[in-house]
Amino acid sequence: MMLFLIQKEFKQIFRNRFLPRLIIAFPIMAILVMPWATNMEIKNVNVAIMDFDKSSTTKEIIAKLESSSYFRLTLYTNNVNKAYNCIYENDCDVIVEFPLGFESNFLKEKNASLGIYANSINSTKGSLGAGYLSNTIMSYAKSKQANIFQNATNTGVMEVLSLYRFNPNLDYKIYMIPALMVMILTMICGFLPAFNIVSEKERGNIEQINVTPIKKFDFILAKLVPYWCIGFIVLTLCFLLAYLVYGLVAVGSYALIYLFALCYILVVAGMGLIISNYSNTMQQAMFVIFFFVLILVLMSGLFTSIKSMPSWAYYLTYINPLRYFIESLRLIFLKGSTLFDIWHNLLALIIFALILNLWAIVGYKKRGY
Repeated sequence: MMLFLIQKEFKQIFRNRFLPRLIIAFPIMAILVMPWATNMEIKNVNVAIMDFDKSSTTKEIIAKLESSSYFRLTLYTNNVNKAYNCIYENDCDVIVEFPLGFESNFLKEKNASLGIYANSINSTKGSLGAGYLSNTIMSYAKSKQANIFQNATNTGVMEVLSLYRFNPNLDYKIYMIPALMVMILTMICGFLPAFNIVSEKERGNIEQINVTPIKKFDFILAKLVPYWCIGFIVLTLCFLLAYLVYGLVAVGSYALIYLFALCYILVVAGMGLIISNYSNTMQQAMFVIFFFVLILVLMSGLFTSIKSMPSWAYYLTYINPLRYFIESLRLIFLKGSTLFDIWHNLLALIIFALILNLWAIVGYKKRGY
């Protein structure tokens, strides 16, 4: 009987002309587009320059800013009102003000001040843009003073080299791609089963199944098996795209990733089945799913580190299964972690899978039998 139920689920999926195309197109579009759209790196920061000093030092700093891909000089003026209006009209993100006597203070007194005014309506772009500017100017100042010091004393200058492990190029896309794979599995393997059951309710198919001697456990398991298979196919497609487009290959074991995926698909599929148990229409299911997706994604560490969250929000992430799979996938992909390093995340996913699927079985009311 189980084989016939699984066969029914596969036929139901592939009879829908739109669904198989969505299952293939969604991961392709997500992997190709989302890493670029969700990039937290700030580039093309519009900068306005107010240079009251007009010295060779300020000209060198301005040339350094112009040569950087992070900045785009959109205004050069000594009119304060014009510079402030540039920010008010959102034509500029940051204003850099070089006061009169800047070069003299920098070279003679080694203590020069300048002003950086950032548009912080977009706090991320404002703070990071101002930070990039500060770092660029400070880097110039250190190199300039080092050259002066070296020429004056003929002694060596200390050099500091930074090494970035696991993501040496500081590429934010590499950080995002493993997490996007988790989101793709969540959307396809978590919520398609919910829509599947609710659509059967609306068509009356569930009532026909309820009067048969099919057990609740068999019915729920038959709903899970096809999405296990689909989830592994989608995950393999994501691995292939990550390699072909971004050159990203997992440092750790792919077998370990599939083991985590096996447990995670059970978790999200169980969550989707619970939603379907308490939803009678597609509209109800969609609103409930939208609510949970919004909360789970924002508190999963997908975009920002969970360690940066307030303490109350940080502790709430312990009941978010997305947190464990995203963290594990990043560690396996980028760091090469083994099961010994992240076994606690796998244990958490197994516990979530048992609780949610038992809830789905118990919560499924088999009326009429």
